[in-house]
Amino acid sequence: MIPLDPIERDAMAGEYVLGTLGAAEAREVEQALEADAALRAAVEAWQARLGPMTALAAPELPPPGLWERIERTLEPPAEVVALPAAKPRTPVLWRAWALGASAMAAGLAAVLVLHPAPPAPGPRLMTVLLAPQDQPAWLVEAERGALRLASLNPQPVPDDRMMQLWALPQGATAPTSLGLIPAGQGRVTLTPDIIRPEGGMLIEITLEPPGGSPTGRPTGPVLFSGRLAPALGT
Repeated sequence: MIPLDPIERDAMAGEYVLGTLGAAEAREVEQALEADAALRAAVEAWQARLGPMTALAAPELPPPGLWERIERTLEPPAEVVALPAAKPRTPVLWRAWALGASAMAAGLAAVLVLHPAPPAPGPRLMTVLLAPQDQPAWLVEAERGALRLASLNPQPVPDDRMMQLWALPQGATAPTSLGLIPAGQGRVTLTPDIIRPEGGMLIEITLEPPGGSPTGRPTGPVLFSGRLAPALGT
């Protein structure tokens, strides 16, 4: 059910754009968009904010052997029964079989493209790091152990401070540093050695002295935070 509270409605719109809603909730939002102008405006606003998300998706070639697997699915059956040429309906039956085979091939191709074998190890995770005022600041994508960050709303950092990235897995009592974010960088890729991204993990960015926190724990204010969740289609 679409919430009436403006804050909850905006949050649902953001989750819809991110693709973290369940299938039933996503369908409900899609059905409501045509008649609900406020919801439609919220979705469009989130789409504008999260536009840089597409820049994080690196182009990928089809997996090896894809076309061979498609061709194998199109092999003719072992026994083919010839239709009598004298029957006037034979061309119609042939066209129907050809159209059906083409549709089946297209469907199989789509399945193979969307679900290539072997599957990628682990789900792709994403989150939007929000400022205390709930303004989106960074888009974070985690896949195959790497973290990719893209700035959505660049903010100046004092010359005597640096931004440091932290991760707090569920159940952990203290965050772990993932590294420093170089000043002026709108896109950053990190590969943590001592911790692996997982669903529900809290990601934070704090403001620290040059060189990072001297204690191994956050010492400055938390600028942005968010929790990793599976991306749509994973």
